Amino acid sequence: MPISIHPKPDEWGKPVAIAAPTAPTPLEHWLDPRLGATVIPGGAVPPALNAIPFALWREAPRSDAGWIALAGREDAFDEPPFAPAPGRRVAAGVVILEDDGRVWVVHPSNGFGGYPATFPKGTLDPGMLLRAAAIREAHEESGLHVVLTGFLMDLTRSRSRTRYYLGRRVGGCPSDMGWESQAVSLLPRAQLDRVLLNPNDAPLVAWLQA
Repeated sequence: MPISIHPKPDEWGKPVAIAAPTAPTPLEHWLDPRLGATVIPGGAVPPALNAIPFALWREAPRSDAGWIALAGREDAFDEPPFAPAPGRRVAAGVVILEDDGRVWVVHPSNGFGGYPATFPKGTLDPGMLLRAAAIREAHEESGLHVVLTGFLMDLTRSRSRTRYYLGRRVGGCPSDMGWESQAVSLLPRAQLDRVLLNPNDAPLVAWLQA
């Protein structure tokens, strides 16, 4: 079985070995909304999709304070108060909808946490805000620059209580994914239940396919 090294080291500066690398799809899949498209770290993508270029987000914040400031500049929308679950971490994630109807998902490196694929999400650092964490995790795990467009749902997972937002891509490049992801895919909604196999994601998949 081939083993590859992720081009980005982990948060401790150590190389990340991918035991079962994900296979990328042909470039033409990106341009057909009926097909799923997958890119690996540093892989090839079209110059643009749906009139939005794929380009590295070089101005992405480098600190929690920067992510909080960025989230504060986004358009306002209503969301209910967040109720943490006893004994579980607080987390935030985002379901990123593409203009052609497809949905962005990430493939955690080595299926971390039992997720062959999932939506970008992560736990909050002390003092971090839910919206800021969702935008940060989307960029770190998918390489994309997203803006949040609304509240989706709160889910109690095995280790966390997670707030999910809806979002849309405004920049970034999926091949720029961080070390936590070994691939990023753009999938038609009808394919989501064949790829997102962890039951923790089932409510999100059901909502998207309803």
